[in-house]
Amino acid sequence: MAAKRYELNEAQWSKISSLLPGKTGDAGRTAADNRLFVNGCLWVLRSGAHWCDLPERYGKWKTVHRRFSRWCHAGVWERVFAALTADRDNQYLMIDSTIVRAHQQAASGKGGPGIRRWGAPEVD
Repeated sequence: MAAKRYELNEAQWSKISSLLPGKTGDAGRTAADNRLFVNGCLWVLRSGAHWCDLPERYGKWKTVHRRFSRWCHAGVWERVFAALTADRDNQYLMIDSTIVRAHQQAASGKGGPGIRRWGAPEVD
């Protein structure tokens, strides 16, 4: 079965599944739905929708959001991203303008007479 929009395919899932908590042998509860949970997170993050608009097939949105937040605080996502960026065969690593931020003063418009470069009036 092909992956649905915004969901991980088999190759992508196999790269991160061993990095996620909830495996047999890990402390605590064994997660039976890690893939469904990750796909739900990706759906929200890639679609730009609110958490409350998460489709029901991924579970209750509050539960998914709470687990997403716990994984953020536990550093799970950082470990996954670190492993993916260390992989030289990663074809999907890219940086675009949504990641690179400019200083707020870089957005100021063109100045006219009596206006200095940073938008403050000249003092004589």
